[in-house]
Amino acid sequence: MKFIDGITKYVAYLTAVILALLVILVVFDATSRYLFSEGSTALQELEWHFFDVVILLSIAYTLRNNAHVRVDIFYDRFSEKTKALINILSFVLFVLPLSFLIIYIGIGFVELSYVQHEASSDPGGLKYRWIVKSLMPLAFMLLALQAFKELLSDIKRWREL
Repeated sequence: MKFIDGITKYVAYLTAVILALLVILVVFDATSRYLFSEGSTALQELEWHFFDVVILLSIAYTLRNNAHVRVDIFYDRFSEKTKALINILSFVLFVLPLSFLIIYIGIGFVELSYVQHEASSDPGGLKYRWIVKSLMPLAFMLLALQAFKELLSDIKRWREL
């Protein structure tokens, strides 16, 4: 199970680098547009693509670090055994089925984009839109792996309590 955490950690490092590049890109783009009246459709689209990368590849890391959104006002009051049970049910009923559904649908979505040579409809926009679209099934594969690891950890914890 440490292998899954390792994958998630290294993907998070990659995501952090892309986030830093995104910040630099936004500063450069804003500076060129507002100070020099020079804009680039490709740079603006690249900002959105980097943003997509950051969001999609951060999902598994967020789960790994237990930083996802939930109703903590109730959850914090539960016993550790109840918390483990809620986590188990959440993974089995929501996270894993949704992940598998998005992977299943997403692969066809990426394949269609690749076959059609989908590109930006804007002049000067980016080509190869399938690359950023391929992050959707990849991100949910990572999420499913991390959720499976967390599920096993919560089952073990629930049994021990």
